[in-house]
Amino acid sequence: MSLAMILPMSAFALAASISPGPVNLVCLSSGTRYPLSRGLVFVTGATLGFVALFIAVGLGLYSMLTVVPGLQETLRWAGVVFLLYLSVRLARDDGRLPEADNHEAPGFMTGALMQWLNPKAWLASASGIGAYTNGNDLQQIIIFALLYLPICWLSLGSWVYAGAFLRRYVHRPAVLITINRTLAVLLAVSCVYLLIE
Repeated sequence: MSLAMILPMSAFALAASISPGPVNLVCLSSGTRYPLSRGLVFVTGATLGFVALFIAVGLGLYSMLTVVPGLQETLRWAGVVFLLYLSVRLARDDGRLPEADNHEAPGFMTGALMQWLNPKAWLASASGIGAYTNGNDLQQIIIFALLYLPICWLSLGSWVYAGAFLRRYVHRPAVLITINRTLAVLLAVSCVYLLIE
């Protein structure tokens, strides 16, 4: 594969990964709430979950959405329920920063599951594969996925670091409650987007 193809693929991966979305909002929240290492565990799960989804879509999984009746609708509603669950957890947060590593932080499996329940991730995978590969060329799909891996991890990680930066200035629970509730509303609004899409 030529450099002329790798550069547009990388640009697409960067635009899809770093633009605000449900996963990015959870990364930001993790950075403000929990130690950096916990946020990066979530990032790793989300990245590997997305890459696995990307390869599966490239191997034809996306076509199942049009073949199996109700699968697309089920996926959409599962994503909405999951995002609403996360937004309720954020909204109910008491604004106190944990002193130690907290096991309530979104972890590896939450990150991976979130990508598989995120119709935006399915759409990004399908449109990227449709635009930049022959669709049935496994080598092109693997190269694209390998490009996505570091780009997605660094993009999501930057949201965690942005949250950690904000954390330095968040010393009062009331401020963190405001941030968390704002993020909770944005997550809930993203559910509306999923329903009308």
